[in-house]
Amino acid sequence: MPLTNPDDFIAPTCNEEIEILFQDEHILLINKPTKLLSLSGKNPANLDSVHYRIRQLYPSALMIHRLDLGTSGIMVIALNKDISRQLNRQFSERQVTKTYTALLAGRFSEKKGTIDLPIAKGEFPYQIICHETGKAALTEYQLLGHETVSCNDQSYPVSRVLFKPHTGRTHQLRIHSQQVGHPIIGCDLYTGAAGSVFEHSQRVADRLMLHATTLEFNHPITGEPILGQSPCPF
Repeated sequence: MPLTNPDDFIAPTCNEEIEILFQDEHILLINKPTKLLSLSGKNPANLDSVHYRIRQLYPSALMIHRLDLGTSGIMVIALNKDISRQLNRQFSERQVTKTYTALLAGRFSEKKGTIDLPIAKGEFPYQIICHETGKAALTEYQLLGHETVSCNDQSYPVSRVLFKPHTGRTHQLRIHSQQVGHPIIGCDLYTGAAGSVFEHSQRVADRLMLHATTLEFNHPITGEPILGQSPCPF
């Protein structure tokens, strides 16, 4: 039965460590493991998070953006308030470029294109596509290839896709993938239509097959372009 109150959610235990990919006196680039919250929740059981762990080592650290619980990959963290303001400005003005690697259920036929579907808040924990009240959401995609994955002695066709979101709506890549008929493998919220071959795509993997691969922005002090990379683990 779906949760209706976010305070009732208890995150799974994450024993993986956060990897520091780059650091100087102003910023950190880290690799977030899957199944780790970006921010601690109100429920005391959800204390463990990227923010909580990083603050133990860097007490002045401030979060700039988030990744969903199941999403792994690269994040940038500011080490003081001035750096935080400058990075937040780059994000709000859409000067930051992000790419994600995903495994989608089925054979995605289009080699490249865009998904332009507005997203609105639905009943917790869902987002919905709504052309009346939704906020603009644009995702660019490129097909990287077709593969198969095995689960319970069965093989399932999947497509490896590179996503480049031009907006940062909650659950954007997950719901956009579902809406074009190819949900992300391992996603427990946005699966295939009931009765379809992809209805139980979340059972094919033990994690959400979505990884933040690259992050491009300008260094807030030097102005030099930064290209952070986190190789996809699947």
